[in-house]
Amino acid sequence: MTESVSSRNGLWFLLLSLLVIVLDQASKLWILANVPLYYDINILPIFDITYVRNYGAAFSFLSDAGGWQRWFFTGIAAVVSVLLTYWMYKTDWKEQRQLWSFGLILGGAIGNVADRLVHGYVVDFLHFYYQNWHFPAFNVADIAISCGAALLLLDGVLDMKKQKVVA
Repeated sequence: MTESVSSRNGLWFLLLSLLVIVLDQASKLWILANVPLYYDINILPIFDITYVRNYGAAFSFLSDAGGWQRWFFTGIAAVVSVLLTYWMYKTDWKEQRQLWSFGLILGGAIGNVADRLVHGYVVDFLHFYYQNWHFPAFNVADIAISCGAALLLLDGVLDMKKQKVVA
């Protein structure tokens, strides 16, 4: 007896998480092996590859907090990862936007946690700027988390619109 597509749960999207983790960690390993700390490799007039260490969270939040933040952010990411995996399990296969968002966020969270556990900091290297304005450096895991969060918001907005149409 074969299982129908609609009855499958979202755990298949763990493969998306794994892909994000592999791409994130491979890019960071390349940076660590080839780019000295704070060195700039100019790619475009507004974009450099610049290896920096982030001891905090997004935008280096709490980066100078004395070290406790490493375990705090690792704990938060561990709890979020467990919740996301549970939600993926409980989410029906038909809820594709949700599953894509969960998979992206989970992969990004694990990619950054791996850095915190191995190095004590997150490896960031994608650096956009314009004249004197600089966006904080980020990495592949951060892109996945941001895209997953945006997709989750989009899913919520579209779901609200769909409920209004039905009502």
